Amino acid sequence: MRNQRGFWRGARVAAIALAAVVATGAADAQETVKIGFIGPLSGGNSQQGLTARNGFQLAIDQANAREDLGFKIEGVIQDDASNPQTGVSAALKLTNDPAVIAVTGHWNSPVALATAPVITRAGIPFVIWGAISPKITETNNPLLARVVPTLVNTNEPLAAWAAEEIGQNIAIVSDTSDYGMANVAAFRKPFEEAGGTITSVETAPVGTTDFRATLTKIKSDNPDAIYFGGVVTEAGLVRQQMKEVGLDVPMIGVDGFHDPEFIKIAGDAAEGTISGIMKETENEKLVEMNEAYAAAGFAEPVGTYTKNAYDAANIIIAAIEEAGTDRAAVGEAIRAMEYDGAMGHTSFDENGQTKLPVDLELRVVRNGQWETLEH
Repeated sequence: MRNQRGFWRGARVAAIALAAVVATGAADAQETVKIGFIGPLSGGNSQQGLTARNGFQLAIDQANAREDLGFKIEGVIQDDASNPQTGVSAALKLTNDPAVIAVTGHWNSPVALATAPVITRAGIPFVIWGAISPKITETNNPLLARVVPTLVNTNEPLAAWAAEEIGQNIAIVSDTSDYGMANVAAFRKPFEEAGGTITSVETAPVGTTDFRATLTKIKSDNPDAIYFGGVVTEAGLVRQQMKEVGLDVPMIGVDGFHDPEFIKIAGDAAEGTISGIMKETENEKLVEMNEAYAAAGFAEPVGTYTKNAYDAANIIIAAIEEAGTDRAAVGEAIRAMEYDGAMGHTSFDENGQTKLPVDLELRVVRNGQWETLEH
């Protein structure tokens, strides 16, 4: 009986000690920490999501190869298919797993706007790697941060350039999503301030396939260019159908359709299309990431958002190293982060928005490829 009592007393002491370790939130060599990723891995925008997923996975693989990390990381990858409802289902899968300490996602702003309340309401820090609607960080949610600048940061210099170099009369075609309408507002105001005139604004729901009647109507206004506020599939169809109706003017926009798939959809009509994107800042970390990415043998070539998801994952990992596995503490560590990565130096303002400066790069389709347009 004494031996049995001694056994239970020892077990109780061990349990108390274990509880104390768990309560500290400290990540140690005996535990696996889960980090979630959500992005479009299927559908028309999958190239963006797949290359971002690869950057996320590369960061995890490199961290797990470190001898000094002190814990293991497991990436939990979910597909949002660029659909808000699918994104919410993916978010719920992550929030229902108590081992998920933080999440990074999405490419599409409407999806991010739908999932952010779900993820952060569960007390999980959420780092946006691609979605650029200003609304996402306007709520000053303490568990939310974003490593990419907003669409305002690219639309403003694009509008100023367009007013000077393209022409004073531009028509707008946009989808009706939050992302599309935010682009309309972000381009229109600085374009008009630069002396330009918006000849018309035409909108259509995501999924629209026939824009010919709209484009024929726009043609009668004789615009100098079409600004498109939306993403890849609809952008490709608009550009293709501009040629069909004889609307022989440039099409411009920001990075929502800066994708090889746009060229596939638009075909020969893609030639001359201009996209304003955030210019990569060449630095040692970016070079190292690109070399490691090539060596890892991913099926997809490195993409525009690979570095974003790579940095987002590394920021989360650094926060866990600093704060342990307490989610709230990890969220605080992320927002206080000063991180030098593949995107450059990342820090966050009081809303969790990156302070990373934007240098606009213009990209033009020439001979079936996106190339840098000197300006």
